[in-house]
Amino acid sequence: MARFNRKTLSRIYFLPTIAAETLIPTSAEITAGTDYTDQINAIEGWSLENTPIETPDMGSTFVSKIGGDDSAADSSLTFYEDSTTDTIETELAKGTSGYIVIFSKGKTAGAKGMDVFPVTVVSNSKAYTADNEAAKVTVQFTITDRPVFNQTVPTGP
Repeated sequence: MARFNRKTLSRIYFLPTIAAETLIPTSAEITAGTDYTDQINAIEGWSLENTPIETPDMGSTFVSKIGGDDSAADSSLTFYEDSTTDTIETELAKGTSGYIVIFSKGKTAGAKGMDVFPVTVVSNSKAYTADNEAAKVTVQFTITDRPVFNQTVPTGP
């Protein structure tokens, strides 16, 4: 098993549209998206959570469980604020819908590891501080439908 560091390999894109109901973007849709990887300071969430259901019965003192409802974790990206452009504030404005695509093992055509999250921006807030640190913007997302995980990065046009 080859271990790797996500900080240098993973890529995080925002795509305004994906036409396929399977949530698998085309190469053209990826190219039309924005690669925000180098502007991201922190990432939170971006996973599914399950609420198991307890199933006790009279035949045992052990309380077993079955899988219950899935839901998405609260998810956000914290960006470094740019002093000359407002791309994050405008492209990821509150109410904007699209897709966060995480290429967990790099954006190599034909490779596995592409996760796609349908999202809506619910908050885009500057972080104000008197501390000695770079200016940041935190964008909070709701995941609006079941994401797809570990898909193959598309090849071709």
